[in-house]
Amino acid sequence: MIEQDDFDIHTRLHTIVRGEDEAAMVESVGLALVKLPDVLNRLKPDVMIVHGDRFDALALATSAALMNIRILHIEGGEVSGTIDDSIRHAITKLAHYHVCCTRSAEQHLIAMCEDHDRILLAGCPSYDKLLSAKNKDYMSIIRMWLGSKEMVRVMRKKGIEHHPNFRAVKHVPFDQFIQLVAHAGCMIGNSSCGVREVGAFGTPVINLGTRQTGRETGENVLHVRDADTQDKILHALQLQFGKQYPCSKIYGDGNAVPRILKFLKSIDLKEPLQKKFCFPPVKDNISQDIDHILETQSALAVDLGGTNLRVAIVSMKGEIVKKYTQLNPKTYEDRLELILKMCVEAASEAVNVNCRILGVGISTGGRVNPREGIVLHSTKLIQEWSSVDLRTPISDALHLPVWVDNDGNCAALAERKFGHGKGIENFVTLITGTGIGGGIVHQHELIHGSSFCAAELGHIVVSLDGPECLCGSQGCIEAYASGIALQREAKKLHDEDLLLVEGMSMKKEEVVSAAHLIQAAKLGNTKADDILRTAGTALGLGVVNILHTMNPSLVILSGILASHYVNAVKDVINRQALSSVKTVDVVVSNLADPALLGAASLVLDYTTRRIY
Repeated sequence: MIEQDDFDIHTRLHTIVRGEDEAAMVESVGLALVKLPDVLNRLKPDVMIVHGDRFDALALATSAALMNIRILHIEGGEVSGTIDDSIRHAITKLAHYHVCCTRSAEQHLIAMCEDHDRILLAGCPSYDKLLSAKNKDYMSIIRMWLGSKEMVRVMRKKGIEHHPNFRAVKHVPFDQFIQLVAHAGCMIGNSSCGVREVGAFGTPVINLGTRQTGRETGENVLHVRDADTQDKILHALQLQFGKQYPCSKIYGDGNAVPRILKFLKSIDLKEPLQKKFCFPPVKDNISQDIDHILETQSALAVDLGGTNLRVAIVSMKGEIVKKYTQLNPKTYEDRLELILKMCVEAASEAVNVNCRILGVGISTGGRVNPREGIVLHSTKLIQEWSSVDLRTPISDALHLPVWVDNDGNCAALAERKFGHGKGIENFVTLITGTGIGGGIVHQHELIHGSSFCAAELGHIVVSLDGPECLCGSQGCIEAYASGIALQREAKKLHDEDLLLVEGMSMKKEEVVSAAHLIQAAKLGNTKADDILRTAGTALGLGVVNILHTMNPSLVILSGILASHYVNAVKDVINRQALSSVKTVDVVVSNLADPALLGAASLVLDYTTRRIY
């Protein structure tokens, strides 16, 4: 493989002693230690790059360290639970510089007293090629099947090698191996490849035994620790075979090699070689690139509103690093095309602002199946948006995991992570905007319901003969208190010349809105004030129904109309609610953008480890 890549090869070493036992490994290390001093004296390398955790790499690192040659170790800090751990960590202690693949590996290196200024969190170099693999002609490659020498022996004993569907080979070229992995129905075994590289394609993996215990894994990996139990393995195959998971970027985002090259160029060869250790570790959950700039774990958040489509880069702390806004197209094709375009643009920009994107979270109106990432059907505000699979096209385009949920649920998640709901066991969030939505958190968990229709709070009926709602019913909260409802009433007043009062003016082409109604009420328009009071009462009655049903300890009003309704809601609770629930706190959200923050929370709160 090295020859095929046209490297200039200065020296060839044959150090591997035949045999597969522990003694052969020791002899191979010893043979390498005998041969390497002469080679290193001739080559005099400025920096020795050592990769991974094989025993022959340990011989190379030992020789370079004793001969005062700078060592850069790639893929240190990881945990796999076997003798590989000891070899890997031994190389770490010999190395002067470190390139690691995951944030946990970085923290392990810091905990091992390595100088955090000499650690680069770059991702796995192999992901640069894995995430850019575009070979479509894979059918000619699929005929090859993989197995270790021990697997070959077992196959021969069982006669499996004669079966036409099985083939065991010692080595498959990397480009072909990528296609095998990408198009396999499932990968099974105990190789690190299963928990690392395979995640780039979302191919299902069954990890057998304890060899990879401690490694970080994507959601595509199912662990069978007790690998001697045949029934468990068969059951795992039934669960995994043929599934397709989102791409996992735990081990890299496809930009590792440029980062490593930049890191190598930054090494000062005039700097004293003596290695220094940091006692005790001092950096908590912080990553620095070679310019000592904070690289932030972040999410791409998408808010699919009735009017605008917004995409933002949101940090783990809830800071909106960058935001993009476009008008939401009317047709399905244009809308999906624009989402992909904006997400790709934001993901590219994330590299420039030192943000590592963990995934994409999407907040949208309507009923959503969050398990499958499908919008089952939406509101009339978002046309042509039913039975839409959002997860697959976005995940395929960005090589990122994608989560989708209803905008009301996302608002509740935003409050749970960043707002008034933080640490609260039971609370309800009501969005008061163009429509009325909401989310319910019960015992710290979001409630979706049996058909993903829970918390459609805007369609609680508060009057049997009230105004018609967009849902087709009458007397819903949304028909009274939403921005659309207020706009409807404002237009009626304006058509009767009863809206404008002293201090107000409107241009001829200006569209009447809920804001005009609110402004008129503030300037003393009694009819506008009556409409707002009725809307607030309707919302308050809906909240009373929620209190009597869910008995939360907190109600959070969110959205542009929240501050106008909060006092009316409290008044209705005092008049109408049972005494046992009147003590509930009703507050206005202090989050600047709950829809985007909620979409980001879908990503930032998600855990990927799965144990079987």
